[in-house]
Amino acid sequence: MRRARVLAGAGLVLALGFCGAGAWTYAQARGDDSLAYGRARDEALADGRAALAVLTTLDASSREDARAGIRAWRAASTGPLRDELGRTGPRAGASARGTVTEAAVTALDVRAGTAKLIATVSVEVTPAGAKTSTSDRKRLEAVLARTGEDEWKVKALSAVPLARTAEEGGR
Repeated sequence: MRRARVLAGAGLVLALGFCGAGAWTYAQARGDDSLAYGRARDEALADGRAALAVLTTLDASSREDARAGIRAWRAASTGPLRDELGRTGPRAGASARGTVTEAAVTALDVRAGTAKLIATVSVEVTPAGAKTSTSDRKRLEAVLARTGEDEWKVKALSAVPLARTAEEGGR
């Protein structure tokens, strides 16, 4: 009986020591700069993915729908890109729906509030009046800027050419 109490006491001491070490490690990690950097990276990635989906989507089945799509484009962008998109006139025509399939933050400067994101987007295009759509894959690079609302928006957007493999005839 005495041996069982000693073992139980030793187990309790070990458990308390383990919990204390875990709490101390957690407290150290909470104040770690790499944790804050990781959070900023995750926020930039999430906001960038959402913005790219918006910027590759436009319902142009009517002028009103196209106008709403252009407003959404402007809401997802900032700087010169936002100004350029604001000069786009709404017209009925082909519609597109973009879905971000993969994305990664390739650069992040938390102090400057800038990030670069590379993404693969699947774009489904439906010509005006058509019932069927075609699908295309795009690779895009976006420069993101953190705005005053603490939200990441697209400041610049460019296409990244797909490299052809040897099987596809590339050299």
